[in-house]
Amino acid sequence: MLLHLFKWMVDHHWASQDGMFGVIIFRAALAILFAFVLVLAGGGRVIRWLMKQKVGDMPEFYNKDLNELTKNKKNTPTMGGLLIIGAILVTVLLFADIMNFYVRMAMFCMIYLACLGAVDDWLKLTAGRRTPGSREGLYAYEKLLFQVGLGVLLAIFIYYHGNSAPALDGSAPSAHKLNWPFFRDLTLPPSLFAILTVIVITGSSNAVNLTDGMDGLAGGCMAIVAFAFLCLAYATGVEQIANQVHFHWVPRTGELSVVCGAITGACLGFLWFNCNPAQVFMGDTGSLALGGVVGYIAIVVRQEPMLLLVGGIFVLEATSVMMQVSYFRMTGGKRIFLCSPIHHHFHLKGWSEQQVVVRFWLISALCAAFGLATVKLR
Repeated sequence: MLLHLFKWMVDHHWASQDGMFGVIIFRAALAILFAFVLVLAGGGRVIRWLMKQKVGDMPEFYNKDLNELTKNKKNTPTMGGLLIIGAILVTVLLFADIMNFYVRMAMFCMIYLACLGAVDDWLKLTAGRRTPGSREGLYAYEKLLFQVGLGVLLAIFIYYHGNSAPALDGSAPSAHKLNWPFFRDLTLPPSLFAILTVIVITGSSNAVNLTDGMDGLAGGCMAIVAFAFLCLAYATGVEQIANQVHFHWVPRTGELSVVCGAITGACLGFLWFNCNPAQVFMGDTGSLALGGVVGYIAIVVRQEPMLLLVGGIFVLEATSVMMQVSYFRMTGGKRIFLCSPIHHHFHLKGWSEQQVVVRFWLISALCAAFGLATVKLR
């Protein structure tokens, strides 16, 4: 919105074309600051409203020792993801080019998954669906069905929108080419593109959801990952930089760096209220949406493997759950970890919650730094 006001001022000679507001990276930096301040300013009001709605949560696990460790969290309001999503949406509307196709699809992806997560949270808090007094929300297959549907829908729109920007050499559009080491010039047909999109969006959405189990853990890691993708989106969307780092240039994706800036700022602001002891939890409302939109951005800028590196903590958390479940079924009840996801394992091993969270933040920062460093190894 402000960008279009700036362009209008330029057209009427009230501002210079070279003004800072026309620079994407400057608006991305403003988005970080604005989203942070917006969450900080509105956090108290949103928390009080959530408390009035009586959406206080009590984490429950299939482990009595873990339930004992977390008993002090009783009645902490959840669905704080509404605060994060609202701040991101307002920030993007103000600082990003809202006529940009990729920005609009990012907001659609985020709002869709936020609504899915909100339904899941609400069902957990108000209506046990399996047995009286249970805390079951959406069934796993219901949640997966909606996520897969979103992935297919986004894949169709992204793929065919990419046809409008063919490569400079007249070959297949760069938006359809893998940006992976050893496979840089491999072009994906529509079916494989759709499968990859579904896997990445569904996987990243659920991985962040699994990570959201300790005060500040998911929010801090997401802020780090979003900042890394701010850099990647900017590099992919600016032709000169994309050529320098041997990325496939995908036109008009640079605006996604503003979206990443908004995510970074909103998550940092949320940590103000979510750090231990948490005043509010983001819930599935926030975690599903944040994970899904970062997965969407990774698909658009053709950096799917980078999501595995930069989001190493999320990969670790999801992998630990899959290993635990598989081993449990194969051995008839034995476990690899004391509890999964793996952050609970370390908590039960004697680490305090603050130690687990800060150490996972550090690992996440190292993963992001390593991921960005591999850019020049291409």
